[in-house]
Amino acid sequence: MQFTSQILSNAEVSPGYWRMRLTAPQEFAAASPGQFVMVRVNGAIDPLLRRPFGIFDVATYTPAHAGAVSQPCFEMLYRVVGKGTAMLASLHETDLLDVLGPLGRGFDLGVPGEEKLIVGGGVGLAPLYLLAKELVKQSAVRLFAGGRTRDDVLCITEFERLGVECYVATEDGSLGERGLVTEALVRRLNELSGRASLFACGPHGMLNAVAGIAEQRSIPCQVSLEGYMACGVGACLGCVTPGHKHSPETPDFRCVCAEGPVFEANQLGWGC
Repeated sequence: MQFTSQILSNAEVSPGYWRMRLTAPQEFAAASPGQFVMVRVNGAIDPLLRRPFGIFDVATYTPAHAGAVSQPCFEMLYRVVGKGTAMLASLHETDLLDVLGPLGRGFDLGVPGEEKLIVGGGVGLAPLYLLAKELVKQSAVRLFAGGRTRDDVLCITEFERLGVECYVATEDGSLGERGLVTEALVRRLNELSGRASLFACGPHGMLNAVAGIAEQRSIPCQVSLEGYMACGVGACLGCVTPGHKHSPETPDFRCVCAEGPVFEANQLGWGC
């Protein structure tokens, strides 16, 4: 769907990281964890392309006027890294944005009852909150959140309110334990007696490590990729990533926006 969305709130939640809530049409309530939106941040020609953002949450709000009924809204987390996101951070309540979505393939929730382990870092936590919100209805959920510093670890309180057990690691030790979050993940996997599923979103290096851990232990693992998207619907092929069969002789590429952004980790070519 393409629709005009009104900003309900836009606040900085950590230095450089922002959380925006926007209105949405009724159909948006069916958005799946892991899907994303493409946002036109300015009505002018610059910047020309829409920007992709993971859907952090889908909820409802009630307009202030008399007799109003509840309507869907959604939230997204974003980091100010360039001109487009800087423009987003300058917007205020009641400003309007042109939005395309929800788009892409989301997470498969897996087998009910088995433990679900979620790994994320920075804005990689964005699509994992809605995922956790659904997973806690059927399974025990643990979040492993990492970052370079405490400023990169976002919305932990919100995850805890869902009933998610949270583990935090930062490279400088400013929050949680010092080191990589994958180290805490391995310790938890060593303690497990039953089966578990992994879900991850974040920097490529972290996803590569999580995929390797899953492969070594024969654990199902889904990863949500980020890509430089121009269209968001698979038309431009600007966000392709190597598949697991890729080689110079037999190219194998997957389109992140149309075939993903969520993939089974063993379907991607991590060493390419």
